[in-house]
Amino acid sequence: MRFDPPLEQGRLLRRYKRFLADIETASGELLTIHCANTGSMLNCMSEGAAIWFSRSNDPKRKLPGTWEIGETPHGRLAVINTGRANALVEEALRGGLIAELNGFTNLKREVPYGQERSRIDFRLDYSEGPAFVEVKSVTLGFADSRVAAFPDARTERGSKHLRELAALARDGVRAVQLYCVNLSDIDAVRPAEEIDPAYAAALREAVSAGVEVLAYGAAISAQDVRLIKRLDVLL
Repeated sequence: MRFDPPLEQGRLLRRYKRFLADIETASGELLTIHCANTGSMLNCMSEGAAIWFSRSNDPKRKLPGTWEIGETPHGRLAVINTGRANALVEEALRGGLIAELNGFTNLKREVPYGQERSRIDFRLDYSEGPAFVEVKSVTLGFADSRVAAFPDARTERGSKHLRELAALARDGVRAVQLYCVNLSDIDAVRPAEEIDPAYAAALREAVSAGVEVLAYGAAISAQDVRLIKRLDVLL
């Protein structure tokens, strides 16, 4: 997924009200930009750290840009804009980069399903039947560890999605939880049980029900972001 034009660099002054970030650009311009991330962004940001943002010239937008990438306190790069995850995964699916999901004949996004009125990120159709794929963006990393974790805050919605996937698997439908690890220099991902034990329990229950769990890691730069390798999943 290429950024066109390439992202601009700046530094973070503060993030506040969840969706706002004050930054200083490389030229000294002070801007308030959109932070498209609903999570806690734990271990993802620190005041004064380098950030990269996309600028918009749309006169209808209230804010002039969007925070896309940030340097973490541990020196990694993280994709801050969680809206990029599904586009990144779709590009990888269509490019055949996620080997476990190759061979589909049709791809649909945001398909309604389940007993709890959910929407699956991707429904992939195969000759033998569909696969339902739920995507989660992972950005929580730790010092001196190449293992990332999800979630970075309690998420009832995430647990609900796992229950829905487990119900599909019990009915004989292929169900996949895919972690899109938008954090550089990571080899594995695990449930953040210390943050949300209910989510960790739901994940293990889903695996017992037959849900497949995959994780893929990204290469991140101001020019592009690409999924490049499968990561280990530590349950």
